[in-house]
Amino acid sequence: MNQTSPSDGSKLYLYSITTVAILGGLLFGYDTAVISGAEKGLEGFFLSATDFHYDKVMHGITSSSALLGCVLGGAFSGIFASRLGRRNSLRLAAVLFFLSALGSYYPEFLFFDYDKPSWNLLIAFNLYRILGGIGVGLASAVCPMYIAEIAPSNIRGTLVSCNQFAIIFGMLVVYFVNYLIMGDHQNPIVLKDASGLLSLSPDSDMWTVQTGWRYMFGSEAFPAALFGMLLFFVPKTPRYLVLVQQEEKAFSILEKINGRIKAQETLAEIKATAHEKTEKLLTYGVAVIVIGILLSVFQQAIGINAVLYYAPRIFESAGAEGGGMMQTVIMGVVNIVFTLVAIFTVDRFGRKPLLIIGSIGMAIGAFAVAGCDSMGVKGLMPVLSIIVYAAFFMMSWGPICWVLIAEIFPNTIRGKAVAIAVAFQWIFNYIVSSTFPALYDFSPMFAYSLYGAVCVLAAIFVWRWVPETKDKTLEDMSRLWKK
Repeated sequence: MNQTSPSDGSKLYLYSITTVAILGGLLFGYDTAVISGAEKGLEGFFLSATDFHYDKVMHGITSSSALLGCVLGGAFSGIFASRLGRRNSLRLAAVLFFLSALGSYYPEFLFFDYDKPSWNLLIAFNLYRILGGIGVGLASAVCPMYIAEIAPSNIRGTLVSCNQFAIIFGMLVVYFVNYLIMGDHQNPIVLKDASGLLSLSPDSDMWTVQTGWRYMFGSEAFPAALFGMLLFFVPKTPRYLVLVQQEEKAFSILEKINGRIKAQETLAEIKATAHEKTEKLLTYGVAVIVIGILLSVFQQAIGINAVLYYAPRIFESAGAEGGGMMQTVIMGVVNIVFTLVAIFTVDRFGRKPLLIIGSIGMAIGAFAVAGCDSMGVKGLMPVLSIIVYAAFFMMSWGPICWVLIAEIFPNTIRGKAVAIAVAFQWIFNYIVSSTFPALYDFSPMFAYSLYGAVCVLAAIFVWRWVPETKDKTLEDMSRLWKK
């Protein structure tokens, strides 16, 4: 395709739309990773409560509570995407991001006294985080779907991978924002007595406990507001417009993106596969649904979000200096670089090779961390092993899983099928993230050995059962699964 010829449509128009859509990915990354810097201050805050005792189980649930909302948002994303449309679903997500940021910053709003932790305040805080999680769940399903339905097939993998780049960039941004907010302050010192009860050390830096975590959560309101405003300048997707019998509008958008000739061909293909709007979920068999679900399950069961959410704590335990915040920023930069590797190779080498290579690299990194723990090795080696583990995820399962979930389902069941796959993704994200603090406290070696074993199983699954979607149109998926 000629990059500059007007007959081929406007690349600037396509890239502008994609840029706005991937802001949803940036907020996805921002919202899910903001807890990494705030969780220790948050733990210290609720340890000061007088009407209940805050323990590690409660902290794991509170740190991961947004993921409950992600499950809900992912599960209902198909309904929202079908009834509201892809664009309006993203607008709803932006509103939820904004409200969650303000509520998490000031959970005492209207009902509670400021800076007085209590059981009811803990519930209110978790509800605000769940609200943001619903936004994340919506964005996680609808952003790749929106981009996949806008993008030409020859660059679809690259553009959908850009959504993962935005997710990782959002994580890097919030790592850096958290680092700046922390400044010269230190995370609180948490003590554990012989009976296992936790308490806050009198020597703790109380600024982080009283104020720091609030600023971290509140900072998300700014990108959320920007995302919401920019969504008023993007169109509905052509495939959704065809499904709701607005073919002229669909052709107009396709023409702007592809040029008139290609737009006519694409519209004909969409109409040929979208005429049965009410096809049942299992019209194309069970295999496509199961493979989509297992892609989601493996993306989370390999344990990556345990590392991303608790990065400063892990680096500090591995012997890193400065509380692990600087190492977390460094890991964020490495993650960006390796996500770019995926973006520039996914449409050249295909989806399967990257997933298999990434699974093997992650297994090596995870087993190396486990080995360092069993031998008592501290410092550079375990820190590098964690970064290797994360880097291989970013060039494989991070972006490619989202590409495949956006691609493999036929048009007429995509909304429902993506919703199911994404819901399973967030369920397993919650299971991994909420169990990690207790699992890590029991044995880091066991935790990382478990994740390494799952990485090996993930490589075998991709090799044996996942179809290659490189260079196939979304309409080709209907023909592939009908076979």
